[in-house]
Formats: sequence, structure tokens, C-alpha cells
Amino acid sequence: MTSDLAAFAAEIGPAGEVACAGGMTQWETGGAPAPAVRTVRAPRGVVSHEPAEMIVRVGAATTLSELQDTLADAGQQVAIESDLPAQATVGGLLSVGHGGLRRLGWGPVRDTVLEVSAVNSLGEVIRAGAPLVKNVTGFDLCRLLVGSLGTLALLGEVVLRCRPLPEAEEWWVGEGADPFALADRLYQPLAVLWDGNRTWVGLAGYAVDIRSQVEGVLGADFVRIEGPPAPAGTIRRSLRPSALRDLPGRSGSGSWLAEVGVGVVHCDEVTAAALLRPPGAGHSQGIPEPVVRLHREIKHRFDPTGRLNPGRSPLPVAS
Repeated sequence: MTSDLAAFAAEIGPAGEVACAGGMTQWETGGAPAPAVRTVRAPRGVVSHEPAEMIVRVGAATTLSELQDTLADAGQQVAIESDLPAQATVGGLLSVGHGGLRRLGWGPVRDTVLEVSAVNSLGEVIRAGAPLVKNVTGFDLCRLLVGSLGTLALLGEVVLRCRPLPEAEEWWVGEGADPFALADRLYQPLAVLWDGNRTWVGLAGYAVDIRSQVEGVLGADFVRIEGPPAPAGTIRRSLRPSALRDLPGRSGSGSWLAEVGVGVVHCDEVTAAALLRPPGAGHSQGIPEPVVRLHREIKHRFDPTGRLNPGRSPLPVAS
């Protein structure tokens, strides 16, 4: 155990309500922490980077921009995104667990995590996973902690898998195209985004391969733009990817941006409320009771006194 992790655990201690603060870019996701709760800061800085093994060990309070700048020197990156990379921390982004608009190509955030060192509700340092890209043994505590909003344990240090920086990345937009057909025809796109009329496509890799896809799949109806669009609203809803086809008829008068092939819908309050109602039903769609019980049982097992990030919950809340 490093001295920074030991100091982090000592600051958390064995008792008293406590929350771990990062860049606070999503501080109220899942509910705001309880008023006057004591806050602590995780260790910060890149501990080690092994380019040949494509792994990096980093303190949870390290900002995403600091980490990505370090990795870029070796031509690598991690598959984690934020609109505020200079402020958002690695630990905070993992604790929230939201993928960015490149999730179709990059995969879910949890797949980036190989090992975690965290502090549990007793103030003890626990470690799960291993700094190996191929590690399939044992209970996957790493994935459980990603997206738990720090309610099960507080992240102190993580080992992440790296990926090569692409030679090029391009974004294109067109109107009237079938986004689902495009997603099937494109080779490993970063993203296929759709608002019911326009379709945005993100491509990354070798420039010659991108050019082949643009000319052979997108065609002349698409124009190149600087980057991905801004999400339509601050609310996220998750649907089955196949259910996205019905969005124009379910979204009402609201605005939305859907991640084709992923199922995430970024939307305003009007669309968010509409999506909670199944087609043809007049009631809100709640969380299945077995899921609620499972979450509560896991929380009780990890934090029986409820001292870690009180007030927050990873369970989705109906609007």
C-alpha cells in the first residue's frame, strides 16, 4: 500500500458520514450528498504508465486531462470521456459510470478498469482486480464499484487499460439517412447518433480507412463537422437498442439525441417523462422490485451504517 492510500484511508476513518469529492462536475448525479457531510480527497497523480503493457496506474483525484496528456506522449489514451476534462477526475467519472458519446466504439466505462484500490466503510483499504488485460478470475468487484456513486467504497487508486491514439478522428452529419442501416454497414464506428432527422457519425482509425467508409457508406449527403453534437438536455434514459426505432413516436414534443447501437437517450424533461411510459400505457414505468431489493442488500453488505456518500443512490429516479 502506498503512503497516499494509507493517508486517504486514515482520513476517511472507521466512523462518521463521509463523501469523496472530485471535480464535482456531476456532484448531484443520483442525488446530492447529505448537507454538511464531511468530504475527503483521493490521491492524485499518475503513479506509473507501462506503454508496452498498455496499462496505467493513477490516483482517483487525477483530472482526466492530466491523465490523457501523460498518455498522449506515448501515443495512447483511455476510453473515458468528459465535457470538462480539466475539472472532472478519473475517480469521479468512474463512480458515476456514464459512458460518453463514443461508447459504441469504446465500450462501457467499466471495461476500462483492471484494478481498484478503494477504502471501505470500515476505513480499510481493499483491492480488487489485477493489472492484467486478461483477468477473468474471481468476483468482479471492479465492475460493481464503477457506477456505484461511491456508496459502496471510495476509490483511491485505479489501474486502467490504455488504447492507441488513432491516426485520425472525423465526425460527419447528414439528414434523412437510416441510422440503423448505417450502423450495420460501418466498420467499428465511434458513434452513430440520431435525433429523428439528422444522423451524426464518428469514425476513427487510419485516415485512408476513414476515407473509404465516408465514400463507400456515408456518401455525398453527409458533410464533415468539427466534432460530435451537444446532448439534447441533461437527462439520460436507457432503452433496449432496438427500441430506439420507436423514439419519434414516443418522445412527444421534447428534444432528444439517441446513441444508436447503445440505447442511451440524452433528452429534456418532456422526452424523459414520455420514455418512462411504455407505449400504450397510462402509468409510469417503475424499477422492478427485485432490482431495488438487490441494490439495497448490496448497499447494506458493503456499508451497513450508510456512512459513504449519504443522500446518493445509483438507482435511477423517475422524473
